[in-house]
Amino acid sequence: MVYQFQEYKKSEILRDHLKMGRASNGKEEIKVNSLYFERNGKPWIGVMGEVHFSRLNREDWYEELCKMKAGGVTVAATYLFWIYHEEIEGEFDFSGDKDIRAFILEAQRAGVDVVIRIGPWAHGECRNGGFPDWLMEKDFKLRDNNPGYMEKARIWYEKIYEQVQGLFFRDGGNIVGIQFENELVDNAEHLLALKEMALEIGYEAPIYTVTGWNSEVGARIPVDDVVPVFAAYVDMPWAEHTKKLPPCAHYVFDTRRNDSTVGTDIIQDTTSDDGWRIPYEKYPFATCELGSGLQSTHHRRIVVSGMDAYALSLMKLGDGNNLVGYYMYHGGTNKIGKLSTLQESKATGYPNDLPVLNYDFHTALTQYGEARAQYGMMNMLHLFVADFGDVLAPMENVMSVEVPEASDFETLRYCMRTNGESGFVFVNHYQRLGKLADHQDVVIDTGKVVFPAFDVKGEICFFFPFNMDLSGMHLEYATAQPLCKTGNTYFFVAAEGILPQYKFAGKDVVTATVGKDSAVDVDSVKLVTLSLEEARFLRKLSGKVYLGETCDLYEADGEIKAIQDGDFSYYSWNGENFEKVSVSREFHPAQVVFEEVEEVFTPTYIEELNFGSERKRTWKKVIVSTPEGFIEIPDECDVEQLYADGEMVADKFYDGENWRVPAKLLYGKECYLVMSELKDDIYREW
Repeated sequence: MVYQFQEYKKSEILRDHLKMGRASNGKEEIKVNSLYFERNGKPWIGVMGEVHFSRLNREDWYEELCKMKAGGVTVAATYLFWIYHEEIEGEFDFSGDKDIRAFILEAQRAGVDVVIRIGPWAHGECRNGGFPDWLMEKDFKLRDNNPGYMEKARIWYEKIYEQVQGLFFRDGGNIVGIQFENELVDNAEHLLALKEMALEIGYEAPIYTVTGWNSEVGARIPVDDVVPVFAAYVDMPWAEHTKKLPPCAHYVFDTRRNDSTVGTDIIQDTTSDDGWRIPYEKYPFATCELGSGLQSTHHRRIVVSGMDAYALSLMKLGDGNNLVGYYMYHGGTNKIGKLSTLQESKATGYPNDLPVLNYDFHTALTQYGEARAQYGMMNMLHLFVADFGDVLAPMENVMSVEVPEASDFETLRYCMRTNGESGFVFVNHYQRLGKLADHQDVVIDTGKVVFPAFDVKGEICFFFPFNMDLSGMHLEYATAQPLCKTGNTYFFVAAEGILPQYKFAGKDVVTATVGKDSAVDVDSVKLVTLSLEEARFLRKLSGKVYLGETCDLYEADGEIKAIQDGDFSYYSWNGENFEKVSVSREFHPAQVVFEEVEEVFTPTYIEELNFGSERKRTWKKVIVSTPEGFIEIPDECDVEQLYADGEMVADKFYDGENWRVPAKLLYGKECYLVMSELKDDIYREW
């Protein structure tokens, strides 16, 4: 069957129409037009990953940022939670793990830019949305332009500025963006007042952002002063029920940027009665919260797979996303405050209960720095936008002739991004928690190029190029997905079940083998076609291409490392082929012994073990042999807590997966595991 597209219509590009900060620091330039971002005069697609510095240990910041960079993240976004820094009114703390300046400098050392999300309200599943308890008790309205609130907000902004001054892009630093407030969807005047106050204090960046989502018409924002950023999640752990949701609409191509299901726990899905609509045509499609993971709430346990996250991000690229932003990209651990725990719960007025410590978010990099499947899978997209983002960014979405709904599992899901002559065809054959109908003999006709027939079956999603320039050679089409390039060598990944073929102008079709040894020369160009399993471990570090042997590589202080412990091997591309390198590392993985015991003491956070109802508790003494590596806890339960010398050091809402905990948290201490009884009162995916 032949599949065609709707008519391509080129958009008018607006420039210098938004009130952003200084675009140049004398060496580099970052600008925003209505279709895409530009860096140093070229179209640019940044990859932004959320990581909360105050939820990590300071001594780990640099290594974790290096892992993020290796995964393709070019910009680290981070919240500043007011309650973390001024829990007691007038007592500010930016020391230790709360040192935002040190974090930004570590990001600069790792080669990563930063977007600071300065609130004042932040959410992030932090207590009161990050507001200190004392602020909640004031007699003036919060998140409002009244003098009482604005006076306190100014002090907060001033204190942050004291920490970060001199680190802005204008100064040669790496702060390239600032987000004002968060999920404030109905008060453009307040958002503008916050921005103006920040600029008065001295803040400046080439990109200013605010939350764009709300109802279909979008949040009310100061339209000329900010770039709205959007979200897409694969489930709704904040939903107040325990039923399975309808098929996630984000696995159908759709250029609508707004997702009114996000934030329904705290904002109302309202529609405009005065004709309000975000003027989407003023802004590039930018995301800040693509769900590379999700935080389970007590009543909804969500597990995000590698394919869940990869397909979601690929879909949004096809829709026109020109800033790839993830929330969260790196998990973390909540701090315990002087006066209270700092997580959201029903006790703080939030609709849902969340773990006291755990903010792992089941995302690309765990709260302890391990890599999940989505880390390597999403990197395949990040490699592409790093090397070909200047080509993709000016291209616009063109939808399929027939556009299916999320409930339609029969119709082929496809679209393209094009400039009218060349482009990329996107196909999705993946639906989270669902199975799509297979398609045989699919022929894609872009209007410029007709692809050879292929079958679309199984859980796959991919994009193929047409009329693409490869070092001066004209690639009419490829039935393989481009990854990255080095010199005149181009790396592709094969889509499972589809024969990888390359058609250059004036030449016969090249049918490729698949694997790290598949290099084939076509005149001056070399093509390497990897399998999906191999491509997950492909990295580009300091301009060089490496292929981990089932390990996740990163670079820190000029050394190639692996996230996984112990010995590892990788392949280095020398321009002609991959050369193997083996690395030996001394490693003494901890052995763990569990001994069932009677209740030893009353758990400090006993209410977490009894969310919803009183539950029986099981206790085990935990003994680890060394501080190296991780231990695994396989027990099925409701909530599990680990205590070391009487202090709770870790907790988790059980989600069907073994709990992995660093041995160093427990080694040399008297440790106990307490687990509460699992009942049939939650939504579960296992």
